[in-house]
Amino acid sequence: MITESDLSSYEPVVRTPVHGTYHDYDVFSMSPPSSGGTHIVQILNILEGYPLRESGHNTADTIHWMAEAMKLAYADRSQYLGDTDYVDVPLAGLTSKSYAEALRKDITLERARPASEIGPGEPTAYESPETTHFSVVDKWGNAVSNTYTINFSYGSGITVEGAGFLLNNEMDDFSAKPGVPNAYGLIGGEANKVEPGKRMLSSMSPTIVKKQGKNFLVTGSPGGSRIITTTLQVLLNVIDHDMNIQTAVSAPRVHHQWLPDELRIEQGISGDTVKLLESLGHTVVTNSAMGAIQSIMVGEDGTLYGGADPRRSTSSAQGY
Repeated sequence: MITESDLSSYEPVVRTPVHGTYHDYDVFSMSPPSSGGTHIVQILNILEGYPLRESGHNTADTIHWMAEAMKLAYADRSQYLGDTDYVDVPLAGLTSKSYAEALRKDITLERARPASEIGPGEPTAYESPETTHFSVVDKWGNAVSNTYTINFSYGSGITVEGAGFLLNNEMDDFSAKPGVPNAYGLIGGEANKVEPGKRMLSSMSPTIVKKQGKNFLVTGSPGGSRIITTTLQVLLNVIDHDMNIQTAVSAPRVHHQWLPDELRIEQGISGDTVKLLESLGHTVVTNSAMGAIQSIMVGEDGTLYGGADPRRSTSSAQGY
């Protein structure tokens, strides 16, 4: 049994959220060992240089820019992200505007870059359907964005005797063998190899966005490797495409994670758009529903607007 005196020997660990700016918005998301916050900010930084609003939601140009930015971020994820107690993650470099600008120079509207031409960059030195997310805002304006997981159906399949809850199987989030894909097809490197006491890398991306210092969006999603891109697209849908929160949540999504080298799309992307993307060199694959994001948007007058994802039957948006 752990006593109070035992607890006094433990140092509290405070992990500062990853912070970035996108246009006039402050974005706060989860710090390592999750890769979510790092790469949401990185992708937003890259996309900030493109006229997404003028290009339009889910047009071929917009999807192309998103896919190319996603590839670059996931390539960096494979090399640099891990438990900061064990590896030096170049967080400032990965989330810097100057690094995004350098990456942006290699993106062209004429063609999709094959994954074989892309590798981890050189930033300045220093999850699944069984994941659950909830977003809460109370009447005082306090906000919580919470993501938790057991990773795949029934976790490890082992229950705690006498307690009745399942143990997770998050060991799959380690790079069991650097360079070999995990169950989501994600490639990992030395930074995320298995070591005693080490925390595995994840994609969880609970996110809070502030506008002029006030809470504006509270959001997050399950979905394994697709969590990052799911959360990213809801932010873009609201900020760049002026959607209300429910439309932003319900809109068809796309995903690219560098390897495998395919652009996954949900049903609802037009056939003409798919043909244009394929003409640029993208391998487009229609995938099952991605993510189940639960979001709240706070109006200027303090009114709360909930957006529950129709992709999950148990999703719900409720007021108080």
